[in-house]
Amino acid sequence: MIDPRTDRARWATEYRDADYPLQELTGRIIAAFLHVHHAHGYGFLESVYRKALAIELEHRGISVEQLARYELFHRGLPIGVYEADLVAERSVILETKTGLILDPVAQAQLLNYLRASRLRVGLVLHFGPRPIIKRVVSSTHYARIGTTSEVDADDG
Repeated sequence: MIDPRTDRARWATEYRDADYPLQELTGRIIAAFLHVHHAHGYGFLESVYRKALAIELEHRGISVEQLARYELFHRGLPIGVYEADLVAERSVILETKTGLILDPVAQAQLLNYLRASRLRVGLVLHFGPRPIIKRVVSSTHYARIGTTSEVDADDG
């Protein structure tokens, strides 16, 4: 006989993992981000925080690539290059942001970056007066929300 409490707990764990992939890695990245924010505060250029975060991630045993390049294509032809601020463990794009407030477009941009890189998880890390973290997950399901058959037909 199936115990409903055990089944619900197993479902909840699977559901969380599906919605929040790479939890262990992103948790370690967030801890590094908070350490850098605490150490340097607010007011430096984005490049300063990117470099400090790269050093902190490496110090914590997380491999990181700065300014990772991804070529963009349309109908099989190159149209440009996207440069990710940081990519941790070849799995998570990290977009560092600065300023008084976080630009609301940052999450939408990161979703496009995830699609371009074919990676699934990204973090927007805002080095503002207070640290802000936004998780973005690229998903086939969510990518289809809001599309219409006319849009799909034009893309083909």
